[in-house]
Amino acid sequence: MYNLIQKTIDLGEGRSITIETGKLAKQADGSVVVKMGRTMLLATVVSAKEAREDVDFMPLSVEYKEKYASLGRYPGGFLKREARPNDYEILVSRLVDRALRPLFPDDFHAETFVNVQLISADSDIMPDALAGLAASAALSVSDIPFHGPISEARVARVEGEFVINPTFTQLESADIDIMVAATLENVMMVEGEMDEVSEQEMLEAIKVAHEAIKLQCIAQTELAEELKIVKREYCHETNDEELRKRIQTDLYDQVYEIAKSQKSKHERSEAFKAAEAAYVEKLQAENEEEEVNVKLVAKYFHDEVEKKAVRNLILDEGMRLDGRKTDQIRPIWSEVDYLPAAHGSAIFTRGETQSLTTVTLGTKLDEKVIDQVLIQGKEKFVLHYNFLPFSTGDARPYRGVGRREVGHGNLAYRALKGMIPQGEENPYAIRVVSDILESNGSSSMATVCAGTLALMDAGIKMKKPVSGIAMGLITDSNKFAVLSDILGDEDHLGDMDFKVTGTVDGITACQMDIKIEGLSYEIMNKALDQAKEGRMHILGEMMKTISEPRAEMKPHTPRIVQITIPKEMIGAVIGPGGKVIQDIQEKTGATITITQEGETGIVDIFAEDKDAIDAALQRVNGITEVPEVNKVYQGKVKSIVAFGAFVEILPGKEGLLHISEIEWRRLEKVEEVLKEGDDVEVKVIEVDKRNGKLKLSRKALLPRPEKKDKPKPEGGEEKK
Repeated sequence: MYNLIQKTIDLGEGRSITIETGKLAKQADGSVVVKMGRTMLLATVVSAKEAREDVDFMPLSVEYKEKYASLGRYPGGFLKREARPNDYEILVSRLVDRALRPLFPDDFHAETFVNVQLISADSDIMPDALAGLAASAALSVSDIPFHGPISEARVARVEGEFVINPTFTQLESADIDIMVAATLENVMMVEGEMDEVSEQEMLEAIKVAHEAIKLQCIAQTELAEELKIVKREYCHETNDEELRKRIQTDLYDQVYEIAKSQKSKHERSEAFKAAEAAYVEKLQAENEEEEVNVKLVAKYFHDEVEKKAVRNLILDEGMRLDGRKTDQIRPIWSEVDYLPAAHGSAIFTRGETQSLTTVTLGTKLDEKVIDQVLIQGKEKFVLHYNFLPFSTGDARPYRGVGRREVGHGNLAYRALKGMIPQGEENPYAIRVVSDILESNGSSSMATVCAGTLALMDAGIKMKKPVSGIAMGLITDSNKFAVLSDILGDEDHLGDMDFKVTGTVDGITACQMDIKIEGLSYEIMNKALDQAKEGRMHILGEMMKTISEPRAEMKPHTPRIVQITIPKEMIGAVIGPGGKVIQDIQEKTGATITITQEGETGIVDIFAEDKDAIDAALQRVNGITEVPEVNKVYQGKVKSIVAFGAFVEILPGKEGLLHISEIEWRRLEKVEEVLKEGDDVEVKVIEVDKRNGKLKLSRKALLPRPEKKDKPKPEGGEEKK
């Protein structure tokens, strides 16, 4: 029926990962099931036998999907079925894609689809750390050409010790959380967040992850060897070696001079296009009878001329496209409070990259609801990144958020979230939105810088400001150059995109993608050291604009007052069917939210003006306050009886003001002094311990009359 083959990888401490193939999805080109505990991932890969016509790139599609049934849960929503990928699934898909894509042959252009599904889940095992292994294993047992295997591993530092593929519980106390992808020999991708760690600590974490990955790569190789996998033959390109050499000979010097001219992004692009177009015209004039293969000319122009010219300019002369040195940062200017109606705003511009970022403050009602298969809850801080077409001069419509925007936004979110105050220091829900208005390299890092400035402009008491920088790499077999603050062309034509964010005291997030099959720790170490210098420079420029959070929030920023109440008083504030809290909100204009945390209730009162907050706060305090003996209250007479009056001293709390406690003189009727609806100041003189009934006094607040002397009888002496 099936031929099951398994490999087991020992993680130590009684944990292991099992890879099996030959049982499920056998019609795919490759399929595996990866198991760790009760968590199981099914990975499949299918590749077309031939490339589509005129495709000269690798059309790879990676999809990660979590099934709600894997944990015995129903999907949310009206349809009760899995819908489009959520942000988390997109981020995991990107992690796998970025690790796999550089390892397909350059001339392999067949459409390839990698699908990874979570089919069984353990509530404390993080499946994203296994997705890269599953995808690579499926490729390894297929006949699809692939220069792997690779694997991914999450490494966390928990209480000073590194842990491979930690649990959700362990991760809560970790100060380093990174995902690393690597082959047996080289690190390919790094992404993660840290609690202000040093460059050396981060490198150590990467090395620990790589050692674990090596074992996973060996297991995949053994699996493929046992199956006697033979990779398919293919021919997806038609080349003209004579044309390739001619283009390189005829155009290299001209293109090198354009690269060296220090033109702006668009001027340089137009100059490259003009050189290519003129050469096509020249070829057409020389061969009027034959059609010039324009696409082949474009390919050779890009690969053999433009790419080599830009790279050689940097390696040979240490000169970049805009004339900078390798470690030089582009000019920076920034501004805060640019948008007068926003709660916080900032413009951050570095060279030809610009972010306009806003901060909006809301209540608990505005918090993001998370309903994933393994993660449920709420998020107070969110960051959204929008890459607008006009930022690069593209004439196309904006069709909404794509995968790239989700990924870039997540990196900036991870960079900043550790510096956002928590608990009582920050009762607000915070939304940061970065709109990229100009782009020529490292717009995600501009988002980090603009986000920091906008948060401080909004008056959010950030622990420390954060800056970010993107590092690049140009290398050949003999030498290399690490580039600070890369341009878009340097990213496109280079070998590395390494983004690092942090405070003055350490790294908060990083993301590294490698486009070559090898990167030494020497280069990585140099890139991190150079990145630190760049980050400090950028942070210094930011501090010239605003050096600390504003002491006060903007006048138009809604205010939140947060108080705690006993757990047993939550019901009294809400009232039957929400009647009490709705009445308070309607009459005061404030918004009130209540959440229970342990034995206390957290009450947030949110309003546009102070009067509304004060009125709502008075009502809530009145409901939750416990009357105290000897304390004076301003009450209202609710009803009158023969023996006294019932006075409401707090909302819903009445006490008896006995007729004898109204005044020092003897009263025949209560109505001699009080009537229903009167405001009266009273003092609590007793709280009955058995039933909580209150005894009040008015006369205790009045001056006691002086005693009058009795008159002496006639005749002199008083009778005995």
